[in-house]
Amino acid sequence: MQQQKPLDQLASLLSKDMDEVNSLIKKRMASDAAPRIPEVTSHLIDAGGKRLRPLLTLAAAKMCQNKTPFHIHLAATVEFIHTATLLHDDVVDESKQRRGRPTANLLWDNQSSVLVGDYLFSRSFQLMVETGNLQVLDILANASATIAEGEVLQLTVAQNLNTTEETYFKVIRGKTAALFEAACKVGGVISNADDRFIDALASYGDALGICFQITDDLLDYNGKSDDLGKSIGDDFREQKMSLPLIKVLEKSNTTEMEFWERTIEKGEQNDNDFDYALELMIKHNALKDTVRDAKFWARKAKKSIMVLPESPLRNILADLPDFVVNRLV
Repeated sequence: MQQQKPLDQLASLLSKDMDEVNSLIKKRMASDAAPRIPEVTSHLIDAGGKRLRPLLTLAAAKMCQNKTPFHIHLAATVEFIHTATLLHDDVVDESKQRRGRPTANLLWDNQSSVLVGDYLFSRSFQLMVETGNLQVLDILANASATIAEGEVLQLTVAQNLNTTEETYFKVIRGKTAALFEAACKVGGVISNADDRFIDALASYGDALGICFQITDDLLDYNGKSDDLGKSIGDDFREQKMSLPLIKVLEKSNTTEMEFWERTIEKGEQNDNDFDYALELMIKHNALKDTVRDAKFWARKAKKSIMVLPESPLRNILADLPDFVVNRLV
């Protein structure tokens, strides 16, 4: 019998709490004044996302012996923030597919996606306030601001062939890792856990988020549409400076740089350009080098979570980074 994947194990162990989170999400995304809000939100939330971020909050709270009911509020908060950013991202990126379905901006319009995203951000702050914990509010408010900074930074460095790996990591720490870190950290904070455990959870979330985003960037070049729930090559078409691209640029010769200038800097792309881009990445080991970086952050996440007392949940979280990276194999 095949062993369950760590994410499925996590969902199974936390299913009772997750049912409560889903009920709270459905309750709080309702709007009598504007029926389009639950329509747009349901389209994305019901599309079968992994719910990884709220699961991390629930897991952190459970490992830290949480005695309050507010871990449910915080898990719902994290999912609302994540969903809001996806709605905004799809408008910015002009995406047509998300989680294997047409994006909300394609089915409705950009205005609806932006405004419903704003609504979900507002709902998330209402949920935070209800916990009565100022530290939680501080962590999630900072994460929300950091996410926006990361997205804006990504926008400003798009098409810039001089983008460094240092800048890339600033982008992904903002747009992805910040929410992973906050999701883990607030689970410990709401449980009044020892600072050592809270710091370990934050480090784990940061490293897991970085590993997750690097893997996603890789899969955009060498993954499968069915696995990703979106089109392969979107980052290339959108001229995003992802890690595989930054690595291949470092080793490209003059002729190859002319190709990158045309396709990424100028955005003049032909039908076979993505295939050639992939060829160059394989030639210069850009994909292999990026896998190596993803594995580095996976090891860092595993080491961080080991500070927590031994438990089935901790062991699943220790296995999770390897599962994320193994999507590349």
